[in-house]
Amino acid sequence: MPFVTIERGSSGLPVYQVGRKSFVYFRTPRPDAFDAATRQRYDDVVVLWVAGEAEKQGLVQDDATPFFTTPHFDGHPSVLLRLCRIGELTRAELTEVVEDAWLARASERRRTNWLRAHGDQG
Repeated sequence: MPFVTIERGSSGLPVYQVGRKSFVYFRTPRPDAFDAATRQRYDDVVVLWVAGEAEKQGLVQDDATPFFTTPHFDGHPSVLLRLCRIGELTRAELTEVVEDAWLARASERRRTNWLRAHGDQG
C-alpha cells in the first residue's frame, strides 16, 4: 500500500501507519485477550482497523473467520486476529482486510486516488 511507514511501538513491535495513523499493529500480551483454558495471555494478537461497527460485527460474528474482539475494543473500529490463525485466511482475504484497514485510515485524497487506480470509484 502506498504511503505506508513502519514505526516501532514501545515494545519494539511494528506499527503500520498511513499519514501517521495506525492501521495495523502488533499488540503485546494484554489481560483482555487470553486462552480460556489456561488463562495465558495471547502473545500473537494483531489489531486491524475497519471502516466501522457494521464491518467489525460482520467479521467477528462470522464463525468462518478467525477475527475476534474483546470488551476493551468495544466502540473501537478494529478487529483482532491471532497470528497462529492467519492461515485460516486465504491470501486474497488477508489482502482485502489489510487494504480495508489502510482505506479506513488513509486521507480522503489518498483513499480516492487508490480506489480509482484499482478500478473502484469508491
